[in-house]
Amino acid sequence: MRIEAYAIISEDGMIADAAGRMPAVLTVEADQIFFHDGLDRAAVVVHGRHSYEGGPQAPARSRLVVTSRVASLAPDRSRARALFWNPAGASLAQALAELGISSGTIAVIGGADVYEVFWDPGYDAFHLTRVAGARLRGGRAVFRALDSRSEHKTPEDVLASHGMEPGPAMGLAPDVTLVTWSPAH
Repeated sequence: MRIEAYAIISEDGMIADAAGRMPAVLTVEADQIFFHDGLDRAAVVVHGRHSYEGGPQAPARSRLVVTSRVASLAPDRSRARALFWNPAGASLAQALAELGISSGTIAVIGGADVYEVFWDPGYDAFHLTRVAGARLRGGRAVFRALDSRSEHKTPEDVLASHGMEPGPAMGLAPDVTLVTWSPAH
C-alpha cells in the first residue's frame, strides 16, 4: 500500500487556530481541488476525530478515524464506511483488513497525532501546502515535533529529519505553494 499525506499550513506551520478550527485563510480553492482529487483516488482516508475533509464524495469514502477512545477497532455508527482505530490496540494491517482493503493508497489528512502514526512505516509522499502571510499564533502545529523544546523549527525540518526530500514547488494561487516531499534516495 502507498501512504500519502496532505496538509495545508500557515506561514508559521499551523494547521488550525488555537481552538482547533481550520480558519478560512487555509481554505484555498486550488488546494481543495488537489486535495479532493487525491482523496478520490485513495482506498482509505485516515484522520483524527476532529479532522474531516467534507465534499460531495466524503460519505462514499472508506475511512479510519484515529482515536484513543476505543481499545482497538470499533465501527463508527455515524458513517457506514468508517472505523474507529486505536493504533495502540490494533495494527494498520488489522484495521485495513476489517475494512476489506488490501491495496491502494492510504490518504492521511491529519492532525498532528495522526501524522505521527505514519512516520513508521513511512510516507511515500507528503503533500505540504503553505499559505504565505497567514499566521496563526497559538495555533496547532502540523507536527508534534514543532514544540518550543524541539530542535525542529519548521515543518520542512521535521520532514527532512524523517528522510524526506522536497520536490519542486508548485504555485497554486498567489502566496500559496505546494511541495510534495518523498523519501530521499
